[in-house]
Amino acid sequence: MTRFALTLEYDGRPFMGWQHQDHGPSVQQAVEDSIKKITGQTVRVFAAGRTDAGVHALAMRAHFDLDTRLTPFRLREGINAGLRPHPVAVLACDIVDDEWHARFACEGRRYLYKITNRRAPLTFDRGLSWQVAPDLDTDAMHHAAQLLIGQHDFTTFRSTHCQAQSPVKTLDSISVSRFGDEIEVEVAARSFLHHQVRSIVGCLKLVGTGTWTKTDLKNALAAKDRNALGFNAPPDGLYFVEALYPPVSEAE
Repeated sequence: MTRFALTLEYDGRPFMGWQHQDHGPSVQQAVEDSIKKITGQTVRVFAAGRTDAGVHALAMRAHFDLDTRLTPFRLREGINAGLRPHPVAVLACDIVDDEWHARFACEGRRYLYKITNRRAPLTFDRGLSWQVAPDLDTDAMHHAAQLLIGQHDFTTFRSTHCQAQSPVKTLDSISVSRFGDEIEVEVAARSFLHHQVRSIVGCLKLVGTGTWTKTDLKNALAAKDRNALGFNAPPDGLYFVEALYPPVSEAE
């Protein structure tokens, strides 16, 4: 058996999320079906993160074990061919050590949330960005967001369906930047709670419109109560950007 690691890019709109679902298509199922098409083998693909329905990925890392003589290049090409017409692409395929695990070896994850701050309807970016019509004060959003850095009980920003054992997480960094009508919220941590990033962005939007102050955000965090959440942003603008691993993880 050989362990292969994939780097995947996908548009989350047609899927119910990464993980297998009984009520709709998943990215995981699409990748596993493609591998079976070209190898005849049933495999389980494990990913660095479990993105929700409608959430996208720019570089999701995943792995699976396969008995094959195919080179990583041929395997990548075959999986991509089998994935058509799904909006999923294997950007890279590598052989890794048998102990390497896409989820458990991951030391950090980074997400990006895209907001389009304009009144005109979205055309090309519909479903790929969250449109917010009122003008947003990105400086206020950025400064308020710094309150969330560090270790906190993020119960307020946690989905009621979250399966994590503890609501305590450590946010390594968060930034809010504007590029014309485009606003990008970048968040990094070792791991995240279910809906944590979307809940944070939703509350930062309230700060950006002046509905909330920095103190309101601080109070929502301190409440440790989901009922104190101001708003949960839609999945449209959320992207899994990067998974970080120790440099010695991958095989030569």
